[in-house]
Amino acid sequence: MPTTLPVPIRFELPDGWRAAPPDAVGAPGAAFVARHPQPDAGFTANITIDGEYRSDDATLLEIAQGSVERLSQAVTSVEVTGSREFGSTAAPGYTQTLAISAVVGGVQRDLTQSQVYLSMLDVADTRKRAVVRLILAATALQHASVLRDFQDFIHTVRPGADAAS
Repeated sequence: MPTTLPVPIRFELPDGWRAAPPDAVGAPGAAFVARHPQPDAGFTANITIDGEYRSDDATLLEIAQGSVERLSQAVTSVEVTGSREFGSTAAPGYTQTLAISAVVGGVQRDLTQSQVYLSMLDVADTRKRAVVRLILAATALQHASVLRDFQDFIHTVRPGADAAS
């Protein structure tokens, strides 16, 4: 069953990308999934969104490292190939790129994930901090060709009422 985000956000999908039910595409923990119209070697690039309230003081770097640790238990290998902080003190962000080797659909695949972590205050109660994670997953070969779409998508993400187009 798909999860809901801890804070409402709005965003616009890149041209051609289509929303898909998270459960139907094997992402039951996601709040939202969009799929690229052209698979590469049987793997469909996708954007997923999930998030959670955080009651601790963990930094976005620490949260991202925890994500890598959990992912490493489900795949053949994972390596952080790049990372950086961005944003401001009031609206921090963190991004990391992962090289992943995993069996997907019975086939060993080399994948690349771009993960973006956004720290947001709950608009209804600014004492609550939520972390929203945006992920682009694609084959290693297709990643470069869909990365610009993901970057454009990230620039549309805003706090507010849920919306996707």
